[in-house]
Amino acid sequence: MTEFRIDRRTALGGMAGAALTAAAPAWAKGRKVEEGYAQVPGGRIWWRRVGAGAGLPILLLHGGPGAGHDYLEPLEALGADRPVIFYDQLGCGRADSPPDERLYTIQRSVDEVDAVRKALGLQRLALYGHSWGSMLAIEYLCQGRGAGVEKLILGGALASVPQTMAGQQRLIDALPNGAGRRLHALEAAGKTDTPEYQKLVQLFYDRHVCRRKPYPAYAQRSFDILGKSIAYRVMNGPNEFTITGVIKDWDRRKDLGAIRIPTLITTGEFDEVTLDCHETIRDGIRGSKLVVMPGCSHLNMVEKPAAYVGILRGWLA
Repeated sequence: MTEFRIDRRTALGGMAGAALTAAAPAWAKGRKVEEGYAQVPGGRIWWRRVGAGAGLPILLLHGGPGAGHDYLEPLEALGADRPVIFYDQLGCGRADSPPDERLYTIQRSVDEVDAVRKALGLQRLALYGHSWGSMLAIEYLCQGRGAGVEKLILGGALASVPQTMAGQQRLIDALPNGAGRRLHALEAAGKTDTPEYQKLVQLFYDRHVCRRKPYPAYAQRSFDILGKSIAYRVMNGPNEFTITGVIKDWDRRKDLGAIRIPTLITTGEFDEVTLDCHETIRDGIRGSKLVVMPGCSHLNMVEKPAAYVGILRGWLA
């Protein structure tokens, strides 16, 4: 997402695995907040734990790959009921960003989830994945890694990158005033670095990624992180609908039946991950529930944070 304002956040110092008392942001005001680092395959990740209620802890897997945890900050409100654990995955945010591109794979990311759980003692938990994080959660569970995972929430979710890319192309074709045709013409001419192309990409994002303007500071931070993230470049590609990285062929549609825990799926009316992708997951995971938020696109938690948190809190209760 190089068209967003870039302001790379400086990684925090500290010892791996050390827990630090952190200043509480608005969402977490009045609740216990801890943060620190944990060693994972390839380096260190940064984590943040908000709340200490009696409810089942929830581990959040952010999108991108490489967006960092920041745009999920509204979910800190769930800390009134339970511990809420965020972490920046390797290659973004406050985590290490080693330059070796061979590290940025789906399998290493799956192994990272296990390492985070072990470091933080998360034996029983609910697992939340948004966008790429939904892929990661599905892959994790399909590999049989889900011992102790009692509930699953998938937002802006996909079980197949090819299916998702097909849906995104339909959305591009439906852009107003021939914008989709012009975008494809510029791609064919190799002019993807031009201001005109970036303006058309932004039009897609404004309709299908985040419809709230201006972006709240916490969301802008994630967009800034994406613009610099090695994980995004290597695993995804140059933008949201040009997926040329290592995840481009990932497809778990036939394996969804292996997931046998209570599952909530959320999406927005205008989500860049189209409704058919979410229906595929709903139909593949027996007993799962699908909620579509009207007026929202991909970042429901940014566009309507109170309503989104309410949906999650009600389902987790």
